[in-house]
Amino acid sequence: MGQKQHLDGIDLGSLKVLVLVCDLGSFSAAANRLQVNQSTVSYTVERLRTVFRDPLFLRQGNRMLPTEKCSELTETVRRMLDQLLAFTAEQTFDPTSATGAVTVSCNFHERQIVMPEFCARLRRAAPNVRLVVRESAVHGKRQLKQNECDVVLGPIEIFGEAYFRTHLFTDRYVCVMDPGNPLAQAPLSLSDYRSARHIQVNHNGEWRGLYIAALGAKGIPFEPAVVLPSHDNLERIIAGSDLIATIPGRLAHGLSDRLSVVDFPLDVPIHIDMYWTARTAQSGLHRWVRQLLAEVARSRPEGDGAS
Repeated sequence: MGQKQHLDGIDLGSLKVLVLVCDLGSFSAAANRLQVNQSTVSYTVERLRTVFRDPLFLRQGNRMLPTEKCSELTETVRRMLDQLLAFTAEQTFDPTSATGAVTVSCNFHERQIVMPEFCARLRRAAPNVRLVVRESAVHGKRQLKQNECDVVLGPIEIFGEAYFRTHLFTDRYVCVMDPGNPLAQAPLSLSDYRSARHIQVNHNGEWRGLYIAALGAKGIPFEPAVVLPSHDNLERIIAGSDLIATIPGRLAHGLSDRLSVVDFPLDVPIHIDMYWTARTAQSGLHRWVRQLLAEVARSRPEGDGAS
């Protein structure tokens, strides 16, 4: 009976506070996100500590780190909250009258290949739905976990029973260079590739192209002459130079005619997948958006960019 009395003191609001503190690592940050006083968050955590007979969080420097029991509890609560949201989601959906917002997290590749047509079709079919596109880098799983986005697109792998996945398309690497580069005139050998002067796009230092690992497996070091944070202005930097860049094929064909495109000497597939969670799995709006994203992504023919 005593344990039941303890459980009677738990409500959904308290559990949401627990998840938020665990995600943000701070009572004050959680209070700011919830727009309440820090004392409210502290009181809630103290009450949960009593219920679960565990300190839940331990201070380490400026962060509050969850105990092992808290981490396990938080994952259980997160799944429960997502399932409850799924049960309350509307089952019918009419895009012409729909309102709300959808946040898609992806990188330059997907933004160039998928987003232009997707945005145009979204605006025509559901004009009152707001689209937010944010940078994914390598943080897609965290963004989904913390409800910072609804969908993640990219060549990443997100594991766990709380995540849903569907494959969109497979791309492959090519090399782009100035038409006057001697390497543009013939099939590119590994020896020629190794001796070339390379540009690496590293997405602000957070991502290494899959081709670099493939080269390493062949014992070929990759030592770029130029490192860029993004694909912005890539063609202007390459034009008139001896530099080459290894980028996804569908992205390469969206560049201007000023550059030559040749096959990368290794076959390295780039699997672009779409991920989401139970929070939006049954939502009419989000199911429709995911279907539209898949249609647009799969309709792009091999080697076709977003020109």
